[in-house]
Amino acid sequence: MSATAPRFGLGVSNAVRDIPQTLEIVARVDEAGLDHFSVSDHPYLARLLDAYSLIGFALGRTARISGMVNVSNLPTRPAPMLARAVTSLSSLSGGRIVLGLGAGGSWDDIARLGVPRLTGAEAVRAFEESFTLIRSLTGGGAPVTFDGEFYHVADLEPARVPAPPIWTGSVGRKSLAVTGRHADGWIPGHAADWLSTRYRESRPVIDEAATAVGRDPREVATIYNLPGRMSPTPLAATRDGDGRWLGGSVGQWVEELTGAVLEHGAGGFTYFPVGDVPVERASSVWAQEVVPAVREAVGKTRIGVSGPGDRALL
Repeated sequence: MSATAPRFGLGVSNAVRDIPQTLEIVARVDEAGLDHFSVSDHPYLARLLDAYSLIGFALGRTARISGMVNVSNLPTRPAPMLARAVTSLSSLSGGRIVLGLGAGGSWDDIARLGVPRLTGAEAVRAFEESFTLIRSLTGGGAPVTFDGEFYHVADLEPARVPAPPIWTGSVGRKSLAVTGRHADGWIPGHAADWLSTRYRESRPVIDEAATAVGRDPREVATIYNLPGRMSPTPLAATRDGDGRWLGGSVGQWVEELTGAVLEHGAGGFTYFPVGDVPVERASSVWAQEVVPAVREAVGKTRIGVSGPGDRALL
């Protein structure tokens, strides 16, 4: 199991109507010490802000937190331009960017933007090409010429800043294998968590693909999108009949997430507030109470400090 500290983030709204609330929440969780905030990417919907415009604006108003589009809709953001966007944001923010990357879904909506349709297999091949091209266009070096099946560039000078971490939203087996070969992190689809069938069936595909190309599978962290209620009092059940996480009190959240890290190797979490607690309040409790407590519990266990309630040492 990796000893890397887990990352903690927050999913925020990019709805036009929520602009003041979103910017205020990002500022507060930046001050509280969260690692990242994330927004969705649906450029075909006018009620939503362009994800990268929001990320850039919010990064300019914060000091420590990283921004991530969860996940970038690759068919609508060609890899060479996406490389320029993330390296520009990295330069402007001091490296505070994570590149979320997806092969593309909702093709009926994507096609309305004038983007040519790809088959599932074509989309995955384009997805894999994008890793090669994006990383080639970062970190300085000689001009890049790339003649792939989907991307063609000639004599492009790479940006001097390094590539940001790349986390994917892979779902299908072929896309999962690309993640294993190339990515730094994986976000299980449909908010699946460490106890889900989706995770148990998908993670071995990533690990096998990583091993096949000589990578340590632990180089690909699992970062969970985790919706849930932040309850002021303990819930009688923190999971539903299908085993899906519902949420709970601060103590229940801390116990669950500490176990996810120590017992299941979770690499991080992006929390999405749901339920009857106002988003501002739930976000504050997450950033100021849950996250510090999980960090402390994980840190104590990993350095061998025992105490009441501590889990078995690694």
